[in-house]
Amino acid sequence: MSFAFFPSHPIVEATYTSLPNSLFQFTKPTPVSSPKVLFWNEELAREFQFEDWTNEKEATAHFFSGTSLPDGIQPFAQAYAGHQFGHFTVLGDGRTIVIGEFQNRAGERFDFQWKGSGKTQYSRNGDGRATLSAMVREYIMSEAMFGLNIPTTRSLAVVATGEVVFREEPQGGAVLTRVASSHIRVGTFEFAYQTLSKEELDSLFQYTANRHTPDVLKTDNPALAFLEFVMKRQVSLITNWMRVGFIHGVMNTDNMSISGETIDYGPCAFMNGYSAKRVFSSIDRMGRYAFTNQLGIGHWNLSCLANSLLPLIDPNQETAIELAKSKLSELESWLHSSYIQMLGEKIGFPHLTEKDMPLLQSLYQWMQDTEADYTNTFLVLEGVYTPKDSIYNESRWKDWVRTWQEEKKKKGIREEEAIALMQKTNPSLIPRNHLVELTLANATQGLTSIVEQFIARGKFPYKREFGYDYAEEVPKGGDGNYRTFCGT
Repeated sequence: MSFAFFPSHPIVEATYTSLPNSLFQFTKPTPVSSPKVLFWNEELAREFQFEDWTNEKEATAHFFSGTSLPDGIQPFAQAYAGHQFGHFTVLGDGRTIVIGEFQNRAGERFDFQWKGSGKTQYSRNGDGRATLSAMVREYIMSEAMFGLNIPTTRSLAVVATGEVVFREEPQGGAVLTRVASSHIRVGTFEFAYQTLSKEELDSLFQYTANRHTPDVLKTDNPALAFLEFVMKRQVSLITNWMRVGFIHGVMNTDNMSISGETIDYGPCAFMNGYSAKRVFSSIDRMGRYAFTNQLGIGHWNLSCLANSLLPLIDPNQETAIELAKSKLSELESWLHSSYIQMLGEKIGFPHLTEKDMPLLQSLYQWMQDTEADYTNTFLVLEGVYTPKDSIYNESRWKDWVRTWQEEKKKKGIREEEAIALMQKTNPSLIPRNHLVELTLANATQGLTSIVEQFIARGKFPYKREFGYDYAEEVPKGGDGNYRTFCGT
């Protein structure tokens, strides 16, 4: 396979491999029989100056399936651990391999990673492969999240392998190319803390801080400043998930990115009818990662990061613990204030106080009792959507709207100010579960244009236009018994 067209730019590096080899293993992907590019993210390709690759279909399919590589590429798999549903486990990249680090037009460094590219040293009993359906799900969900202006990994390509992957039933295989600021996780630090030396932990810390937030290294306590950086990124991320009704489904510490990007779209889903304890993931039988539990789980995960950083926070363990506890107390306050601010913005209040909480609580209790659609309810409130559901004609809803209008006047919030804030905060479109499943079914049948239409539709999810069909009706029966699966 000729890669004569492979450009000198983007520069491909692998700075992560300067770390101790206990943190990674050089790993070659397993070639596939008949690679074919099914989906190519042209917008993202332009960002990394990959425009010419569009015309090199065979070479592109071979490269982005891991079947053939240009000279000089040294892929590697990363070691990490994780608390999975609260239980510590040593893991690692079992079906993903980092191709290398590429720079975009702005000179920013990103990891490119194959997903579904074959076994690695960390695969355990897995086959290292991925199904086409699971990879297309990640593609459409990550691009939807990007459209919603929420930090996320992205997907550059989905390549069908021409091979069968055996799960509950035989399925077509695929390799996805994931793009991320890095793939360093809370679980990476847990792995270093639990299994490696302090020197190796410090090497990981120095590298990660330099890559994501070099200013912390100039502070009096770099490890503590780094912890605060990660905390604030995650506070913003999880609050934004809840703003749009997103349920991650598997918030293990190995799925919490240090960069603050959404990662791992296996069992995720967006909520239709509101329920505080809504769960979609088939493996979350106890509801650990339910909708309103996500803030608390974020705090729990970050406490695991704090614990892993203790040797670097202070050489005296008792002092380190007290400093970490103090920072975790601040985290609790940040989570609460960020969440309250978001709730206020959803109803057009730029500032919300504790005195306003009864108003919010009564709204969310009404949504809970009626299973009102989480997305459409705020569009009804904004006045841009006339619902078919009779619950919006009931006195309880009308009484709440009247109280809300009165509170707006008391606060001196102009109508146009409230509307502008709501339009910025509340999406018109989310990836509805029934439409996601329909799109995936079409993808597995080779109807790729349906997937492209679905993605294109989600590029502007906050638009309000006359005649624009932005408010999807909830499927009859709501979410019913809808369940998602991790796809591994």
